[in-house]
Amino acid sequence: MAGAVLSVAIVGVAAAMTVGLASVGAAATFGQRLAGAADAAALAAADTAAGAVPGDPCDRAAEVAVTAGAVVTACEVADLTVTVTVSAPFRQFVATAGARAGPPP
Repeated sequence: MAGAVLSVAIVGVAAAMTVGLASVGAAATFGQRLAGAADAAALAAADTAAGAVPGDPCDRAAEVAVTAGAVVTACEVADLTVTVTVSAPFRQFVATAGARAGPPP
């Protein structure tokens, strides 16, 4: 009987660890996707600030972020350098990521 209880406990612990590790993996993947969205939005905004694409840099960043499932929460243009912060919901949390693009200093 003690062996059966031990076996059930081991299976329960293994199941709990699997669920926990899957959640951590999903969060890490989502964070990388969100960082990619921030990078793409900042690059698009920097191209617009440099004149390669017509329009407003922050509007362009918002368009690119929406295609990646994110929303621009902050956008700052200083000369040709653009800093963008995006956010998106992940389960019950809101994740944010930022990126900066422009010519080298």
